[in-house]
Amino acid sequence: MNKPSAPSLSRRTVWAAMAALLAAPAFAAEHPKEIRLDYAYYSPTSLVLKHFSWAEQAYGVQGVTVKWVLSTGSNRALEYLNSNSLDFGSTAGLASVLSRANGNPVKAVYIYSRPEWTALVVPKNSPIRSVNDLRGRKVAAAKGTDPYLFLLRALRDHGLSKTDIELVSLQHADGRTALERGQVDAWAGLDPLMAASQLQAGSRIIYRNVAYNTYGVLNVSDSFAQRYPGDVRQVIGLYERARRWIIANPDEAARLLSQEAGVSIDVARLQLSRNDFSHPIPGPEQIKALKATAPILTEEALVKPGADVNKAVDDLIDPSFARAVVR
Repeated sequence: MNKPSAPSLSRRTVWAAMAALLAAPAFAAEHPKEIRLDYAYYSPTSLVLKHFSWAEQAYGVQGVTVKWVLSTGSNRALEYLNSNSLDFGSTAGLASVLSRANGNPVKAVYIYSRPEWTALVVPKNSPIRSVNDLRGRKVAAAKGTDPYLFLLRALRDHGLSKTDIELVSLQHADGRTALERGQVDAWAGLDPLMAASQLQAGSRIIYRNVAYNTYGVLNVSDSFAQRYPGDVRQVIGLYERARRWIIANPDEAARLLSQEAGVSIDVARLQLSRNDFSHPIPGPEQIKALKATAPILTEEALVKPGADVNKAVDDLIDPSFARAVVR
């Protein structure tokens, strides 16, 4: 009985090619079918970009749709990135470090502003005058955000910790409401809500420290950056257009922020006055500032045991994309 003949060379070639195709990672398309961007009221740059539909115009000619997702805080933006519900997320730098150290592989590829957007706020007629007066008091903050970490650092500098207060975990808008209704004694605020509370309800800042306000960073997942580097550069280019527009048009920017965020023009002007839009490329300055926060993240057990916060900072900050775009 004759043995079955061996496959022909052409069949062998086809089989080998099929096996290689199945084994190899899929090659990325030039662009994803959809770009998912977030907008946040604490990121004026994102509001400008959304308002003028520049992303839709740029990607429309490429056959790519643009989806906008509201981030109500850094924690939400990072959750959306981690669950693959978002491609680009606006956060505070320190929140991104915390997320990266806890296993969320994100990169900070752009600085959308250098803000002083958080401080410790009390009601107009509160007897509280200093951080030391917060002992035993109810303080609202959104966990995993810059205001929350700002609160912890402020307490630490005054010989206190979160166990010395009654921490009430609320998203930023709810924190403002609770403060103005007298349901909490203090709030780790965030603009524009903080500015609105100051101007409309007379809320008072009892502690501010610009050095404890970490940079506003635009994040992307490691996997997206690896698969679509051209889109990372393209989105940064769009953010650059928005950043330059804000610098060139401060009055128009305030009106637009007022309209988009639903705040008064005075609130919008106050918020913008507390933002520096002049340094968009992440780099050594951000690395140094964020590494200075490593002790409190470890001491407060905010990161996993054994997590290397300094390495997380190094892995987070990636200036290569912005350097290729910003001129």
